[in-house]
Amino acid sequence: MNPAPRTAVVVRETKETKVKVEIDLDGTGKVEASSGIPFFDHMLAQLGRHSCFDLAVEAAGDLDVDAHHTVEDAGLALGEALARALGDKAGIARFASVQVPLDEALVEVALDISGRPYSSFRIAFPLDMPPLGDPPFQPQLAEEFVRAFATAGMFTVHIRAVDWVNPHHVIEAAFKGLALCLRLATRPVGGGVPSTKGVL
Repeated sequence: MNPAPRTAVVVRETKETKVKVEIDLDGTGKVEASSGIPFFDHMLAQLGRHSCFDLAVEAAGDLDVDAHHTVEDAGLALGEALARALGDKAGIARFASVQVPLDEALVEVALDISGRPYSSFRIAFPLDMPPLGDPPFQPQLAEEFVRAFATAGMFTVHIRAVDWVNPHHVIEAAFKGLALCLRLATRPVGGGVPSTKGVL
């Protein structure tokens, strides 16, 4: 008997944004991202490619205000899609941790698909750091995305920069590290729900 497909489609619509996410946890890393924020689309591409998830994210938001609502709501929709696709989480590895370098940047990521949302994001960006791309992506929005993603996805994640100079490099390393952890933690390893409680 073939296992149930680990896929989900989520649509999130508010007065500020409309986001549609499609995810297949057993894909090949095919990504389509359209948010109106080129740097954010580039990061979503890293997330899908390096997790080996097939991922489609279509987001429209009030970019005339700023990118915050679009980025945060994309994180919430993606987290909800991940949680739905995982189902009861039976048979997954659950835990993962990696170190990811990108030139001068080095980032550590540890993840637990625990059913308990928590995010620790220890990359301190100066408030006056110039944004990336046009429309602008403020570096601080990386943390907002991770927090929203972890909250709706019901997982714990710790992201810490060991070293960095270039904000593009350290954010990209963080997204790649998150992707690799998701790839490892969601992989099927057999057995029941990976918890002594019997539920996650």
